[in-house]
Amino acid sequence: MPFRRGHEDAAFALADAYVGHGGNFFDTAEVYGACGEVLGEWVAARGNRAEVIILDKGCHYPHHALNPSAIHETIARSLDTLGTDYVDIWAFHRDNPEEPVGPLVEALNEEVSRGRIRAFGGSNWTAARIREANAYAEKHGLMGMAVSSPQVCLAQTREPFWAGCLTASDEDIAWYAQSGVAIVAWSSQGQGFFRDDSAPENQGDPQLAASYHTPENFEKLRRARELAAGRGVTAVQIALAYVLNLAAPIIALVGPRTLEEVASSMAGVDITLSPAEMNWLALRTDAL
Repeated sequence: MPFRRGHEDAAFALADAYVGHGGNFFDTAEVYGACGEVLGEWVAARGNRAEVIILDKGCHYPHHALNPSAIHETIARSLDTLGTDYVDIWAFHRDNPEEPVGPLVEALNEEVSRGRIRAFGGSNWTAARIREANAYAEKHGLMGMAVSSPQVCLAQTREPFWAGCLTASDEDIAWYAQSGVAIVAWSSQGQGFFRDDSAPENQGDPQLAASYHTPENFEKLRRARELAAGRGVTAVQIALAYVLNLAAPIIALVGPRTLEEVASSMAGVDITLSPAEMNWLALRTDAL
């Protein structure tokens, strides 16, 4: 959403609409410019800090350091940026697999003990690294990672939309379902791939085309549109419902830019898909 300087009125209106539809989860990051500042100003203006959940991300390796000292410094900056004394969930924005997980888990537990964060996790961390971190935490009687934030979407990217990004596999999702680690799915609607004007000949967004324009994804789009037409909804809503109906604890991040998109996304929450519809949408079966 446009949480940036010069667009505060639009950002406040979008956040108000989202909360008005029942939403309460906000995702931000240190590398999102003024997003955290504007979000913090909206929270202060509405006096609703206890009613919203903020996920903040930092240590965007390799651009930023990822080690215990960096954790403490980044979280301190986050609190100043957001104008709050705690972050509900803090996550590493990227991973450095060369960094041992033990000291990272210990540093984050220190932050929990200080009350500056309440839970933590990893964005674009592999499920294997999340498991490793949580195995260390269990062995040492510490809090483990509560969330993992990979991309989860009906449309599969053929190349990462941003450098260092990871998409959860079916096997990953099955493990999250078994472990109870919640998925915070970014790009749950495919960066707009499921919009009405999406088509192979529409090359208006070269990055979107490079990542999502594949025969398989356009067949998924066709099926989403067919299913949507029968239900009186949109393909975008079907795509969101696909993510929310996966067999894992999951939060689907969306990035609406208009009040209409807020309403559209929130309506997708109420769509239930059957196992047969899920498999058909994902091209696992040829017929409903």
